[in-house]
Amino acid sequence: MYQPPRQQPEIDLEQILEKIKGFFRPVMAKFGAGGSSAILLVVVGLVVALWLFTGFYQVRPAQLAAVRLFGAYDEALKGPGLHWFWPAPLGTRNVETVTETRRLELGFRSTADGSVTDVPFEALMITGDLNIVDVQLVIQYRIKDLGAYLFNVDDPGDPERNIRAGAPDGLTLKDATEVALRQVVGQRSVDDILTINKEAAQADARLLLQTILDDYGSGLEILEVRLQNVRPPDPVRDAFDDVVRARVDKEARINEALAYQQSRLPRARGDAQRIFNLAEAFKQERILKATGEANRFNSVLEEYVESKQVTRQRMYLEAMEEILPGVTKVIINPENGGNLLEFLPLSIDDGTSSGEPKAAPIITAEPVMTPEASK
Repeated sequence: MYQPPRQQPEIDLEQILEKIKGFFRPVMAKFGAGGSSAILLVVVGLVVALWLFTGFYQVRPAQLAAVRLFGAYDEALKGPGLHWFWPAPLGTRNVETVTETRRLELGFRSTADGSVTDVPFEALMITGDLNIVDVQLVIQYRIKDLGAYLFNVDDPGDPERNIRAGAPDGLTLKDATEVALRQVVGQRSVDDILTINKEAAQADARLLLQTILDDYGSGLEILEVRLQNVRPPDPVRDAFDDVVRARVDKEARINEALAYQQSRLPRARGDAQRIFNLAEAFKQERILKATGEANRFNSVLEEYVESKQVTRQRMYLEAMEEILPGVTKVIINPENGGNLLEFLPLSIDDGTSSGEPKAAPIITAEPVMTPEASK
């Protein structure tokens, strides 16, 4: 188990005693040996009281304190308030801010005046399709287990970020972050990192980093992993920009084609439905017309079966009216001696005509058939 460096005693008892003896030496010379012993006891009591008084310490609202007696860690953490614990060298206390959100930058360094300095050896990584990409990352974390944070990881610290030796958020956190990020980037293509899957890469990097830190027992919790600048290296940046612009143009053309498709398809479907409806109407019309003609033929057939001669004569006359419209038709039967008999509609205009042409009269020499004659 890691033990933090032993702190120097806050009070050097020997040095204090020497100073007190030097101060009281003239007085003790006057009182003799007995007086010097009493004064020495009083001084020792005062020193012990002062030493015990130094055991008081304060824990602020955002802090927790971990205490150790003779090096043994007490898992009962001390919360905000005024506390007392055995002072050094018997006891040791570590007070840490646990609710503060801390920050680690990878691939760059920012300063107080707002300037940014790139760190290429941390940022350059190889993607899954063997391209090189420059990735800058920021993580936010906090302490979730103070005991694990203090005693589980021996870390050399990071003076650049003012991280003391022994704290796992020094080089341990930095190296673990770089390992997690390089693994996530190495599993993806350069297009995923540069454009479409940055959010997924951030989430995967956070989960992997938290797993590594939990395996170490670091006591740290990763709150957020945020990719800052993800770009190609400077020597090939122009070529990558051309590729990105080409892909943007490609997507624009695809979207235009899709928009044209969406505008044409409904119109084509409407035209197809209209043609289908017209064909269906034509179909129904032909079916009904054919059905009507079949029914009419059946009715004529029934009439023909009942009176063949009359039906035949009527059909003949109707056919002649259709063939020779507007012509006076005369039928002469030699067997009738040539006598003419006008029948059917007599073409006589009674003045009530609506202007429509009347059928021409038919004159025949055949005698008018009576029901008795047809029998």
